[in-house]
Amino acid sequence: MTVVSRILSASSKILLLPSRGIATTPVSHIKPSAFSQIAQSSSKLRNVTMLAERKPFSADFFFRQLFDDNSWTYSYLLADINSKEAVLIDPVLEQATRDTKLIQELGFKLIYALNTHMHADHITGTGYLKQLLPGTISVISEASGAKADKFLKDNEVVKFGRFELKALCTPGHTNGCMTFVVEEQGIAFTGDTLLIRGCGRTDFQEGDSRTMYKSVHERIFTLPDNFRLFPAHDYKGNMETSVAEEKQYNPRLTKDLDAFVELMANLNLPYPKMIDKAVPANRECGLYDIPKDK
Repeated sequence: MTVVSRILSASSKILLLPSRGIATTPVSHIKPSAFSQIAQSSSKLRNVTMLAERKPFSADFFFRQLFDDNSWTYSYLLADINSKEAVLIDPVLEQATRDTKLIQELGFKLIYALNTHMHADHITGTGYLKQLLPGTISVISEASGAKADKFLKDNEVVKFGRFELKALCTPGHTNGCMTFVVEEQGIAFTGDTLLIRGCGRTDFQEGDSRTMYKSVHERIFTLPDNFRLFPAHDYKGNMETSVAEEKQYNPRLTKDLDAFVELMANLNLPYPKMIDKAVPANRECGLYDIPKDK
């Protein structure tokens, strides 16, 4: 018997009403296991739907997730395989030579080096990449307060090859946080605004819990449920999530607004160890921290 059949069979025992000699099973006589089976079956159906609808990447779209094990930062290289134009999201200074080597080996031309926000836990590699790969354009939100070649406004589009990356303002962790969406591929890069089963902290650098809650629920959770989400960090070895997963399982953002604000106010996190160095450097696009011997 299929999952659906079991649900219908169990449900019919509950919903039948007494009528002209039809035998019914009172709810009180139904075994607890029947309710459990319905709940488990519904959960299985929900999970199958959540995973089955995931979009595959188009054949001409390149995606590579990169990792910095010191700051636990993910960087993302995206490219049009035919035109060879590429973008790199959230590069890390110490990994700029690695990223440059990869881009050159693949025959790509780096058009844009983008930051989702002005980071406090590592120095951006955008300034160094501009030196290593001449012609690269540094990009960040207009509201970030950082220097760059190009500043993005809400809903502005960045093009590379035939692909488009749309920038959504999602403040709360910082004023300049953005989520980058590649709609055709069903993916979004959420920076520190939304992490896997978590979110960025809101106790420094213009952080505001109510603003973050609104950003997630109105800008990210309104994307299609099957969209794959890629954060700027993960500290438990997870690599990606989805809108549907976070709407159902995120232990912070499934709470109501007031409960979320209270939770965020009582995290008691340690002072960020890199913030005093990273923020001033990132205001300058990481330019004055470029290694002198490179």
